[in-house]
Amino acid sequence: MPGPAANPTKPNSRHRSPGARSGLLELPADGCDLPIPTLPRGRAWTAEERKLWRNLWKSPQANEWDDSYVAAVAAYVCHASAIYDSSASAWQAQEMRHLGGQLGLTPAGMTALGWVIRHE
Repeated sequence: MPGPAANPTKPNSRHRSPGARSGLLELPADGCDLPIPTLPRGRAWTAEERKLWRNLWKSPQANEWDDSYVAAVAAYVCHASAIYDSSASAWQAQEMRHLGGQLGLTPAGMTALGWVIRHE
C-alpha cells in the first residue's frame, strides 16, 4: 500500500484515502494546504533552499507525507542545492534521484507509489 498509514493521533496527518475510481491515489492538483514543517536545525539554510522547502511541502505529493518525511525532504533539498550550484558529487546526484522517486517527485516515483495528480 503506497504512502503512510492513517494516524488518527496526529492532527496534521497528511494521509488521505485512496481514490475510489481508478485504484490510484488521486492527489489534488492545487497542492497541499497543511502546515509546512520547520526546516531541521544544524545548518544555515539559504533563501533558495527555504523556497524549495516551501514549494515541496506545498506540492500535491506533500499531502501524503507526514512528519517522518522531514529528514528525507531536507536531504533532497541539500542534494538539489549542491546540484544547482555545481558542487554536487556523483553520489549526491544519485541520492537526489533516488529520494525524488521515493518522495513521488518524479513520474516514475508517482507510478511506483500508485499516485496520480487529479486534474479537473
